[in-house]
Parts: sequence; C-alpha cells; structure tokens
Amino acid sequence: MHHKLTLRGKLVIMISVMASLFLVALDQTIIATALGKIVEEFNAFTSLSLIITSYLLTTTVTVPIAGKLSDLFGRRNLLLVGVAVFALGSLLSGLAGDVTQLVWARAFQGIGGGIITANAFTIIGDLFPPRERGKWQGLIGATFGLSSVIGPLLGGWLTDGQSVFGLTTDWRWTFFINVPVAIIAFGLIAYYSPSLKHKIKVRIDYVGAALLSVALATIVLAVDNTESIFRDVMDATGLSLVGLRIIMGIIIAASLAAFVWLENRVEEPILPLKYFKNQNFVLIMSIAALFGAGFLGSILYLTQFNQQVFGASPTESGLMLLPMVGGLMLAAIGSGQIISRIGHYKIFMQVGTILATVMVALLTFLTPESSYLYEAIVMIFLGMGLGLVMPVMNIAVQNEFPQRDLGVVTSSVQLFRSLGSTIGMAIFGAVLTAGIATGLTGITNEPYLQTLKQSPAATQIGSFDDTNTQLTLNTPDIKQKITDGFSSATEKLPVPVKEQATKTFEKNQSEYSSKVTHAFSDSLRSVFIGAAVLMGAAAALVVFVRERELSHEIQHAEGV
Repeated sequence: MHHKLTLRGKLVIMISVMASLFLVALDQTIIATALGKIVEEFNAFTSLSLIITSYLLTTTVTVPIAGKLSDLFGRRNLLLVGVAVFALGSLLSGLAGDVTQLVWARAFQGIGGGIITANAFTIIGDLFPPRERGKWQGLIGATFGLSSVIGPLLGGWLTDGQSVFGLTTDWRWTFFINVPVAIIAFGLIAYYSPSLKHKIKVRIDYVGAALLSVALATIVLAVDNTESIFRDVMDATGLSLVGLRIIMGIIIAASLAAFVWLENRVEEPILPLKYFKNQNFVLIMSIAALFGAGFLGSILYLTQFNQQVFGASPTESGLMLLPMVGGLMLAAIGSGQIISRIGHYKIFMQVGTILATVMVALLTFLTPESSYLYEAIVMIFLGMGLGLVMPVMNIAVQNEFPQRDLGVVTSSVQLFRSLGSTIGMAIFGAVLTAGIATGLTGITNEPYLQTLKQSPAATQIGSFDDTNTQLTLNTPDIKQKITDGFSSATEKLPVPVKEQATKTFEKNQSEYSSKVTHAFSDSLRSVFIGAAVLMGAAAALVVFVRERELSHEIQHAEGV
C-alpha cells in the first residue's frame, strides 16, 4: 500500500490530514471564547453545558465505531465523510436560530469530529512503517498544541466583531471559519489519498456498535453536567441526582455486559476483546485514560487560575499558556524525530510521564502571591512532558498489531484518553466547586455583595449564594462593568461624598476579590494534587510496558 505513493504524495496527504485534524482541535478551544456571547444572544444560560456536552457525547461514541469502519471500508472514504459532516455541522451551528438548533448542530458536528480523530492518527500507520511514524505523530501533537493558542485568540477576535470582506463578524464566525478549511482538506484528500483499506470480508457488528454507543453515551452523561442536563427530568419525577446516577450506572453495567457477551461471538466485532489479551494494549489504554484525566485537570483550571488570580481576560489567559504550548511543540517534534532514528520509544514515555507528574505537583505551590514567572517555568516543562507522551502512545500501540487492525487500536487510544478527560473533568470540577464553597462560607455577608444586592443590576446577576456567581463577579470584565455602574450611580453626588463612597467601594471590592482568589487557589491545590496522583499512576504503569523495537517495514502479519 505505502510503496505506491511517492514522498510528495504522502506529504500532501499528511498536510490534508493535519488540516482536518487542526479543525477538530481548533473547534474545542475556539468555541470557549464565544460561549458567553452565544448564551447571551439566545438567553439560554441553562443550556450552556449542553452546547459543550452534545459535541463531546457524539465524538466519544463515534471514535471507536469509525476506527473499526475505517478498517473495513478504508481511511480515505471515512475521512472524507468525517470532513464533510464536520463542515456541514459547522455551517449549521453558525446558522442556528435558537439554542436547540445549535445543540443538535453541535451533536452532528461531533460525529464528523469523531471520524476525523479516529482516522487521522491511523493514516500515519498506513503510510509509514513504525520506524518513520514518530516524526509524523510528533507533528500532529504539535498541531494540537498550536490550536490551543490560536483557538482562544481567533475566537476572541471574531466574537468581538471585525470587518471581513465588508461583513461584521460575531460568534457565528467561529463556526463558519471551519467551512473553507474543510473544503480545501476534502479536495486534497479526495484527489491524493489512496483508499487505504484491506481486502477482508465485511460484516458490520451493528448490535455491538449500538451497545457500545449506549454505554459510552451514558458514561458521558453520567459525569458531564448531569444535573444541568437532566434538571427538568429530575423535577418532573422527583428523582435525586444520586438516584439518577444509580440508574445510569445500571444502564452502563448492563450494556457493557451485553457488549462483552456479544463481542466474543460475532465475526467482526467493533472492539475485539482479543486485544485486551495483549499486555501492552491494556497498559497503554490505562496510561491514556489516566494521563487524559490528569492532563485536563491541570490545563483546564490553569486558565481559570489566570483569570481569577492574575485578573487575565479569556484571551490573555490563553496567551499565558504559550510557554506550555512551546514546550509541548518542541518536545513532540523533537522526540518524534529521535524515535524515528533510534527505533525506541519507551524511554520517552517514562521521561514524559515523570516530568509531567513532577510539574503538576509543583503547580500545587501556586498561590495568589506567586509570580507568573513561576507558573511559566513550570508550564514549559509540563508542556515538554505532555509532548513526549502524547504522540508516543499511538506509536506504541500501533507497533503491537498488524496493519488490518490499526483503525481500531489507534482509535482506542483516543477513546480512552477522551473518557479519562471527561471523567477527570467531572471529578475535578466537583472537587474544585466543593472546596471553593467551603472557603467562601459566609461570603454573602461581605459589604461588597451587600452593596451589589441593593443595585439595579442585582436581578441580572442571579443568586449571590451560588459559587459560580461569586466567581463570575470576580472576573475582570464583570468587575469593570460593576465599577462602571457604581461610577454612573454616584455621578451626581457631591464630590467629597462621591470620593468617600468610591474609596469604600474599592476597598470592599478588593477585600472580596482577595477572599475569592484565596479560596479558589486553596481549592485548586486539591485538583493539582489529584492530577499529579493520576499522572504518577500513569508513570508507574509505563515501567511494565514491554518495548518492541520499531520496524522499518509495515507489519501485515495476522494475530495479536
């Protein structure tokens, strides 16, 4: 298969694959800066979580199924479908007339995202022998890093309203911008990419796919914004959150049990259980899940730390992650080149997991009194740890299996990493919220909040007892709006009275801000400790991985 392509042909395919993958990676970060404007326009603050979860849900469900289908029908065909679905989903998201349409469009877009994610990493295995895959996996890892910087910046720029070809941009352009890039990627893949499939008998395991989808969808819904999404159902039935999750647990257990029973009996299972007899496969899936949870546990909340403690805007907080992105890109590209030369990968997994664990542990020392320089230095080395590990997991698992199985085994890494991230976010989010609530006990008696309760804007702010509201009141944009409102309200007062009132207001605001930032920082320490423990567990598992030297030839042998 690979020998029929010239180097130029392979390069064009990889550029188009990276372009499509860049779309998916970019979408995950670009929408974050637009969410505020979206829920404001639709007046749908209660649907905020569903806009995110709908995409995550369909992506997670699609990845393992798309991986198997690509083994049956070819990477090119599936990738073309994925890019087309993603582009159409992006267009529909941008054209959404209400929040319900947006949620459904995001879910459709997520199907395309899952197909692209499942196939992009696998195509490297089709085009290049194991020894050469490192450099390309490294470049794809760098693509993810680059998107995490470009996304917030581009999203903020478009959402703020710019003039482009005589048109004024808004949040809808964060979706529209995907369409032309997708069209270019689609054209390149359609023209240059070979089919990349294997001559095997096609029997699709529809029931297995359905059972796996039910299990994965329920897992995501059970841990990601469960209370927000099912609030109406809980109110109507009187069911508690604990009771709802018990029911979901039963559904997960039943569907997984049926799935395992079925997969041992069908001819072409969606996720062959024989893979789990391979020790390295089990270890790498476990490392991917643990690392995924620890990775997001540290990255996601670093941006919140920068906003709450350093007073950074959403765009500025994205820029403050540049040191980590730089470290990630340097390590991913550099390690990929070295792996391709020496043919060994385990040492990079070991160094990467240990380095990332130590750096996340050092983040526990972040306080409101810390300098950004300390955070930046830690982030550089944290990024390097992440850059060493992320691409290598795909290389390691692909090296264990013959060519015909690459779609399923490669997409399994993405699946377990995604599940780890989703569950980790839910757990760390609960830990953070509970810690902040404890740290802010009695905060509603603060003079600052008492002043806000008496202001005309109090009805728009909502409940002052809500932890999320208390954190929102401390963000730079909201603080500025409150300050501007106070200035307008006291504008006609006599100068001495106004000066005294302003002085008191600023003092109360500063004291409130200090209590919130310290409560946030103290609670975040628990999150970083948990993330460090998970990454430490991943580092321990790497010890047991049995390394097989990377071959110069593509492996077509059968078996596991």
